Amino acid sequence: MDSSFELIRELTEASGISGYEREVRDIIRRNLSGIADMEQDGLGSIVCRKKGASETPRIMLAGHMDEVGFIVKLITDEGFLRFSPVGGWWGHVILAQRVLVKSRTGDFMGLIGSKPPHILNEEERKKLQEPKDMYIDVGATSAEEVKALGIRPGDPVIPICPFTALGTGKTFMGKAFDDRVGCAIMIDVMKGLVGKRHPNTVYAAGTVQEEVGLRGARTSSWLVEPDVALTMEIAVAGDVPGIKKEEAQAGLGKGPVILIHDGSMIPNLKLRDLFIDTAEELKIPYQLDVMEKGGTDSGAIHLHRRGVPSLVIGVPTRHIHSHAGIIHQEDYTHAVELVSAVVRRLDAATAAGLVD
Repeated sequence: MDSSFELIRELTEASGISGYEREVRDIIRRNLSGIADMEQDGLGSIVCRKKGASETPRIMLAGHMDEVGFIVKLITDEGFLRFSPVGGWWGHVILAQRVLVKSRTGDFMGLIGSKPPHILNEEERKKLQEPKDMYIDVGATSAEEVKALGIRPGDPVIPICPFTALGTGKTFMGKAFDDRVGCAIMIDVMKGLVGKRHPNTVYAAGTVQEEVGLRGARTSSWLVEPDVALTMEIAVAGDVPGIKKEEAQAGLGKGPVILIHDGSMIPNLKLRDLFIDTAEELKIPYQLDVMEKGGTDSGAIHLHRRGVPSLVIGVPTRHIHSHAGIIHQEDYTHAVELVSAVVRRLDAATAAGLVD
């Protein structure tokens, strides 16, 4: 496994639901120490600045550090944890999964449970199980035992899925690819600029709380004051049974996705074309897709002050917003290559021309 995928492994196995991103921020800080100047906003987003041949244009590379997860809502008298989802979850992918409850005294494994199927009536069997009807079982038999572990309401709960190379040798399974993959792209692009000329200043922004409202993207934009913004993300892989082409077009192993529209932003058209032209010139495979529902950090960044030319680049990912996803090595590698190439082309004249 090369260094990029060791980086992704470290990032994905870190714990960091929305509002609890410290572990991920520390990894970004360690990887870019000595490469970039760093500062942090009041919500916890980290901004890493690498000056090139010119102070401007300011190019913002954004990747959100948070993952979807849960927080402890209350402890029942019998020792079970009721929980609230953090970020978007679908009930069917939550049940019977292992989770890690992070208390002030340590980490404790638990299992998400609900009423067993043996005692469900026919009507109950047909219903979607909702998080409010589930609980986390940490093996305790009373509230006192749970409290003795140091677990209390507000503690974060993290899905468990070790980063794993799959049988093809080219695909990987893990949790939190949304958006630790984006954080890794951001880091690798910054590292790739060391010793190379770039006609701008690049800011890598690890943002907080994207999954609950693009919050860190708003505050970190005030630190960067970007002239151009590129959001590093995942994209929905539609190459699985039951998904139609008009619902999700991207497939694993066919290149990064240039998002031509999402629920929060219509991209800058000249910036979109710059990516397409660069990919075709350098023979980097790419895909185009839309995401009609949901949004990304670009949804907040592109509205900063007078507006910021913005675009989203995504790595196709299967099974997003669940305990585990699957990505393809070549899609990641080509995403880093494409973003790096475009960053080196974004001089003052090119950046200014995006809004002519």
